[in-house]
Amino acid sequence: MVKKVTEASQAVAEAVKLCRPEVIPVYPITPQTHIPERISDFVNNGEFDCEMIYVESEHSALSAALGASAGGVRSYTATASQGLALMHEILHVVSGMRLPVVMNVANRALSAPINIWNDHQDSMSARDTSWIQLYVESAQEALDTTVMAFKIAEDHKVLLPAMVCLDGFTLSHVYEPVDVPDQKSVDAWLPKFKPKFQLDPKNPTTMGPIGYPDSFMDFKKQQQDAFTASLSIIKKVNADFKKSFGRGYGNGLIEPYKLADAEYVFIGLGTVCGTARAIIDKMRKQGKNVGMLKLKSFRPFPTVDIVSALKGKKAVAIFDKAVSFGNNGPVYTEIEASFCDEKQKPLIHSFVAGLGGRDITLDHIENAFNKIMKEKQPTIQWLVE
Repeated sequence: MVKKVTEASQAVAEAVKLCRPEVIPVYPITPQTHIPERISDFVNNGEFDCEMIYVESEHSALSAALGASAGGVRSYTATASQGLALMHEILHVVSGMRLPVVMNVANRALSAPINIWNDHQDSMSARDTSWIQLYVESAQEALDTTVMAFKIAEDHKVLLPAMVCLDGFTLSHVYEPVDVPDQKSVDAWLPKFKPKFQLDPKNPTTMGPIGYPDSFMDFKKQQQDAFTASLSIIKKVNADFKKSFGRGYGNGLIEPYKLADAEYVFIGLGTVCGTARAIIDKMRKQGKNVGMLKLKSFRPFPTVDIVSALKGKKAVAIFDKAVSFGNNGPVYTEIEASFCDEKQKPLIHSFVAGLGGRDITLDHIENAFNKIMKEKQPTIQWLVE
């Protein structure tokens, strides 16, 4: 294992190289472009043997990854924002064909107005496309989770594509210390891709044919069942990774921080959790029982784990960096729904924050904690000041 101070995008590229995908179709879009650029460097200087395909759009990039995966090889790509939106049609096709493509998304706001900074609107807009969604807080977690994503997606109980989401600029362009595993260790931990089905002229197979009304719903039910199975697989892969490399992230689905005795809880995704850790430490020194539940997996949504983790808590402050227009923040609405069958639940407060890269400060999170300590009814607030 080698320790480097490196950009998070570089750390992701290192992870991709370690996982040995054979085909990588790419198209540039800010702020994910550094990932394929670094992978190209590895290929061009002979460190990494793979076929990089330079396509004409993100739609084409994912289409090529689909074809490669259907042909029986490990495939990977990356994108962001409008690029992910342009892929939307093919997102459904990849998952419907049960192809375990892995993709990093450097989260960025969607237009209009044009904005290149971070929020989670792009990946949240793709939450119903049947892709696993894992969110990361640090460069180390981005590297580790990208490696884990291949093992999760390719498990024959899962066979679903996975996107690993890292905050654009806020993380993708930030330099941090990272432990990079050696190739031999990753090879021992991540086996070669063995497709359950593949296109082969010697053994003809039909993939993605028309689904008539008497069968289409059955295929969709199989995808849902695969997500149910993935909950335990994600936990197992996280535990196995920790055993082999010494690092894990909660149980792989959620990650608590000073949560056990907390009465008031912050919930978020990605880099905002680092800001929350700092203010939690400060408020703890003041004698306030605050803590955090970091949501690592948004799809599958870990309902049981969340309800169990929040049992006995007085109130929670959910920070969403996206909004489902006409409703509320997507994390808030899903956590609220998780308690629909529970007799007791904490007061669940919604804070929409950080859209288009607007700063989420220590004061914002401290003020949110102070607010939920006082309020007797749930509140919904946009942090636009």
